[in-house]
Amino acid sequence: MAAAGDRGGHDSYRSPLASRYASPEMCFLFSDKYKFRTWRQLWLWLAEAEQTLGLPITDEQIQEMKSNLDNIDFRMAAEEEKQLRHDVMAHVHTFAHCCPKAASIIHLGATSCYVGDNTDLIILRNAFDLLLPKLARVISRLADFAKEQADLPTLGFTHFQPAQLTTVGKRCCLWIQDLCMDLQNLKRVRDELRFRGVKGTTGTQASFLQLFEGDDQKVEQLDKMVTEKAGFKRAFIITGQTYTRKVDIEVLSVLASLGASVHKICTDIRLLANLKEMEEPFEKQQIGSSAMPYKRNPMRSERCCSLARHLMALVMDPLQTASVQWFERTLDDSANRRICLAEAFLTADTVLNTLQNISEGLVVYPKVIERRVRQELPFMATENIIMAMVKAGGNRQDCHEKIRVLSQQAAAVVKQEGGDNDLIERIQADAYFSPIHSQLDHLLDPSSFTGRASQQVQRFLEEEVCPLLKPYESVMKVKAELCL
Repeated sequence: MAAAGDRGGHDSYRSPLASRYASPEMCFLFSDKYKFRTWRQLWLWLAEAEQTLGLPITDEQIQEMKSNLDNIDFRMAAEEEKQLRHDVMAHVHTFAHCCPKAASIIHLGATSCYVGDNTDLIILRNAFDLLLPKLARVISRLADFAKEQADLPTLGFTHFQPAQLTTVGKRCCLWIQDLCMDLQNLKRVRDELRFRGVKGTTGTQASFLQLFEGDDQKVEQLDKMVTEKAGFKRAFIITGQTYTRKVDIEVLSVLASLGASVHKICTDIRLLANLKEMEEPFEKQQIGSSAMPYKRNPMRSERCCSLARHLMALVMDPLQTASVQWFERTLDDSANRRICLAEAFLTADTVLNTLQNISEGLVVYPKVIERRVRQELPFMATENIIMAMVKAGGNRQDCHEKIRVLSQQAAAVVKQEGGDNDLIERIQADAYFSPIHSQLDHLLDPSSFTGRASQQVQRFLEEEVCPLLKPYESVMKVKAELCL
């Protein structure tokens, strides 16, 4: 068996989210070092506030705690927890061991959730702060792509069947719009996070009221001071032992929604890759298949879809956890939250890093797009042809019947013989349509079938996307780096 606290290396399971996919900065945020260092910071903030409000805590004790914030003996803490079966008390003892003068005042008046829940809230806030600029960069890269491709006509699909034309840029704006909603939702939930604060075992602050000999105002001040030290504008007024687990639902819901957006975008890219109209970046040395050397599989988009499914599924954990928290608290939330909160942010981090990499190197094949448009456009142009014939003096019903017959003949060539759509050639060969033969090139101009797509792209980017991205201008130049 591995020694207590020693579970790294290649002979033990490690989550691929940490070892393979997520960024170092997000992994560090959910590391033991960051977590337990924050516990110690919270104990220091509590002691400083208690001293300020008159409790007999010396400057020497405060300085001793400050000097040992990073001096964490993880092996000792693991041994303590093995004996005590209590992670917080294991770290109280470990901190006290290197702070003998401050040992008597560490964790004074607090309950385990003072460090546990408040640390979680600090981590959630900081994790959002890592995700938000990454999401903004993805939107920015796609916005550049949409602007560049705003006028390129492409075949639209409904039910994945050929529909009216759109433009490559307009389709991209469908993706951007979803991501903009995600950016707003992530920012909203991040800004609405409240500190648990200093509340005691069942949220009544009874222990602190006792410490301050019934001085209600000092207890209020204590809560406010620690909240401000942690960088939060507000704390919950009402808690049980924990902050309400509805918060975790809110957090993972917006991340799951982001996962849905990413899955849709990357599925579209995968389908377009199959049509050979668009591809994600493919590196010079990259291998698509161990057996088929010609293949260019959309592995980045596939990875995003795979992880996005996991991200969407994780929201079920906090939903069920919140529903079974009896009265002021039950501990069956703990093990579950250790897993789902970290995995949600590491997964979101991974899909955003990967999607940024994809969006920085999207490749479009205009000739392939044009060929597919030309294959389908004759059928789409039939109404325009009828209108042109009527203007030239023809009968609408006669023209409709002529085109119906010719369209079915052309469709038979495509479906039964595997040939190209020859409807226009048939119209050109039919003397009935001679009044408009000279207009056919104009009637078949793809740009005349895209409606206001180009104008919509321009207006959307100017009025909605640019203002949303303005707060993130300073981080826009950062390039995406894939771990593997």
